[in-house]
Amino acid sequence: MQDDPQKREIANRRNFSFRLNLFFFVTFFLFSVLIVRLAILQFVEGPSLREEETKRGQTDVLIPPIRGNIYDSSGKAIAYSTSMQTLYYSIEPGTKKADSEAMAAKLLKQFQKYGNPSAAITLEEIIKNMDLDYKKNNVSVPRRIKSGLASDEIAYFMQNRDLYPGIDIVEESIRHYDKSKLAVQLVGYLKKYGGGAENNLYKDRAKTEDPRLKYLQQEDVGYDGIEYMYQDILRGKNGLKTYPVNAASRIIGPPTITKPEKGDNLYLTINRDVQEKTEKAIMAQLHFLQTTSQRDKYQRYAKTGYAVAMEVKTGKIISMASMPDYDPNIWEGGRIGTDQYNSIANVLQNGTISSVIGPYTDPKEQRKHPSSVVFLGSTMKPLSILIGLNEKLFTTSTTWNDPGAFYYGKEGSSRRRIGNAKGHAYGLLDPARAITKSSNPFMAKMVGNALYLKDGDKGVDVWDNYVKQFGLGVSTESGLPNESKGVIGYFHEREAASSQSALIFASFGQMGRYTTLQLAQYAATLASHGKRMKPQFVKEIRDSAGKVVQTFQPEVINSITFPDGYWKEIETGMANVAVSSFDDAPYKVLRKTGTSEQQVSGKTVDNAVFIAFAPAEDPVLAVAVVVPEGGFGSNGAAPIAREIFDAYDEAIGLHGVPKKPVTPDGSAGNP
Repeated sequence: MQDDPQKREIANRRNFSFRLNLFFFVTFFLFSVLIVRLAILQFVEGPSLREEETKRGQTDVLIPPIRGNIYDSSGKAIAYSTSMQTLYYSIEPGTKKADSEAMAAKLLKQFQKYGNPSAAITLEEIIKNMDLDYKKNNVSVPRRIKSGLASDEIAYFMQNRDLYPGIDIVEESIRHYDKSKLAVQLVGYLKKYGGGAENNLYKDRAKTEDPRLKYLQQEDVGYDGIEYMYQDILRGKNGLKTYPVNAASRIIGPPTITKPEKGDNLYLTINRDVQEKTEKAIMAQLHFLQTTSQRDKYQRYAKTGYAVAMEVKTGKIISMASMPDYDPNIWEGGRIGTDQYNSIANVLQNGTISSVIGPYTDPKEQRKHPSSVVFLGSTMKPLSILIGLNEKLFTTSTTWNDPGAFYYGKEGSSRRRIGNAKGHAYGLLDPARAITKSSNPFMAKMVGNALYLKDGDKGVDVWDNYVKQFGLGVSTESGLPNESKGVIGYFHEREAASSQSALIFASFGQMGRYTTLQLAQYAATLASHGKRMKPQFVKEIRDSAGKVVQTFQPEVINSITFPDGYWKEIETGMANVAVSSFDDAPYKVLRKTGTSEQQVSGKTVDNAVFIAFAPAEDPVLAVAVVVPEGGFGSNGAAPIAREIFDAYDEAIGLHGVPKKPVTPDGSAGNP
């Protein structure tokens, strides 16, 4: 049947109308979507897109900050930074050693032509700084050739950089240290951030997105001591050079500059005069012990010494010496070679707060000698008496006849003898006289053994509670990195042997090894009648304009209370301890000598230990001295303490008035 033309036309019109309507609908829908999307772009995503456009239209170049300075208590710089232009040299891949040496000769010629004669550098120094044998750096690290470039040198190399492939001129902050090597290990040192610090000490700081706080790979950062402890305060903030760039990231205009913010300055509690005399006293005493013809004082292996002077009422550290020391300017530039590092490895760490062994490079030889963390020996006895009195083991009037030895344990091979030095028998002793005569048998029987008989195994816990309140076996809370809490032995002795032996040996200082700073804090706690002060190293912080932004107040960590009669008893004993070094002292000193015996590689060595505080009527300064393998404390350590007290009396005054007038530079001068 043939199609009806009229019906076909009607169908075509309907189809056309449908397609036209569909077209208009689709067009309307697409325009609607477009309008909605434009609205979203403008009102929702617009701000973030504009921010992204701004980012793509500029590039930031970080300007490193100038590090804050570190001053002694008088305001004289110990560590300071200067901003200068430095020439760096990068070894390009494929560069031969001869080519680099030829480059060194070319650089020398221009240094001599344009440089300052007072900052002259030799060809040998340039080649050494290039580190062509990769002793300091790998191939990718730029070599620091010369710092402090003169303006003519900078202009020449900037204009002729294409003639010297691999060179670059960098503005950087250079750290300098006092040539007198003052408190070296306390102050610490700097190393390159990109030399590994970003992966260990500074791994948390690497996460920051703030461009003013971002660390630069070639930046020097604190690696130990005060330099690390106060890194965030000393560092300051980066500056920014913000350049406008086009779509091809090419600079199209002058930069907008945000100046770097200089770090704040630290003013330490360290007194320069006292610190210098402390260091000299230790070195002089070590020399004496190694060379003296007096047989009772000669100590061949007395090669290191440590001392801390701490104000009793404030906790301020007036001097802290770990000797021998080294010249910290060796770190200038943030890197040193293996040979240089090996030359200072044994004196790099602060032996007053951590374990340091003497100047022995051979590991076998090192194992033959004790570290700087030693047993207290008889310096423990004032605290032993306090514990005995407070635990009602005896009274201040109790007496006991010291026959020269105390025995404990079953008869036979397990019987143990505790004797006095040189076999002395001191006869009738009260607690004060037991301190004066330093009676080991009195401490063993009347304190250690008596506490065991009273409390059994719990006696060790009682002992531990007391000594920790005096700062022994716990952190001093100084905040210094790598500080040791000491080595507690009485818990191990309780498990391996018995609580009885643990307490007996602890009573005369042979069950715990502690640091010199811990000994100083312990001595200061005795002097203050039970207030344990936090060691304070920084007196105040000032900004670059000299404005004080932070001060530090004395901080009591904990207090322990005993009756006045107990304190008087130990002070009476300490006042009469025989120490010839203080026989003619113009001030009264309460002191205790110690000879800590230590087993090292199968032999017994004697470490000289000494604590003291003065003036006796109102203690101001506490001092602790440790000389490993220094013999008796009265011979090996006490002479150093006398020099420290004299230095403090002259510079600050044990009675509040310096014995020597203060000169304009803040140091004590001659009368």
